[in-house]
Amino acid sequence: MFYNNIDPVLLRIGYLEIRYYGIIYALGFVIAYYFLLYFVKNKKLKLSSEEIADLLFYLLIGIVIGARLFEVLFYNLPYFIQNPVEIFKVWHGGLSFHGGLVGAVVAALIFCRKKKLKFYALADAVVFPLSLALALGRIGNFINGELYGTVTSVPWCVKFRGIPSCRHPSQLYESFKNLLIFGILWFIKDDRIEGKKLPPGFLFWTFVVLYALFRFAIESFKEPIVQLGFFSMGELLCIVMFGVGVVFMWKLFKKP
Repeated sequence: MFYNNIDPVLLRIGYLEIRYYGIIYALGFVIAYYFLLYFVKNKKLKLSSEEIADLLFYLLIGIVIGARLFEVLFYNLPYFIQNPVEIFKVWHGGLSFHGGLVGAVVAALIFCRKKKLKFYALADAVVFPLSLALALGRIGNFINGELYGTVTSVPWCVKFRGIPSCRHPSQLYESFKNLLIFGILWFIKDDRIEGKKLPPGFLFWTFVVLYALFRFAIESFKEPIVQLGFFSMGELLCIVMFGVGVVFMWKLFKKP
């Protein structure tokens, strides 16, 4: 058994709190910047360093709005109706990945249209830092003591502060899942199918399908925030995500 007594606040200066979660979130964008710069140098993206910074700003806005919107609407609407000010306190945690992905896609589409770039070329590059950033983000959830797992007696169970019983560290399971997705994508990024390069969008939709599959499997170890009949909200969103990914993957290979 491990006792999680980590203070989620790294530093307090008066009313100002610097939290590990916020630092990790910022680190994710730093990783994204250097990964995109890597793809630019390898001539897989046509962006200047200034345009990369602009893209990350677009993504930041899209991710935060989308992630918070899904969290409010699908996971805890009654609470946020009673406490509307909490909607804006994103540093307290509570960001839905599925909403963040939708927000990021919308932001990227707007950016690509403005810069006259091909969306799939950008999306295929972004999934690499995205996978790593998600892995770090789940560690942030672990530090916050949120999104914990179901009650268990496995040797590696974690007792979170203020939470009864020992729990699956499902945040760490998800962190490992995201690292695994990164490894798979990195392994196949230069592969060929029937002697041809992978079609544009293949890596992006592979990420979507893999994330949905792995996340669905891990959901059974998580304490569900919202249960809708047989499935949790997270499982239902993963089913939708998987279905959309499979359809678009099929369309990629249907093209001559």
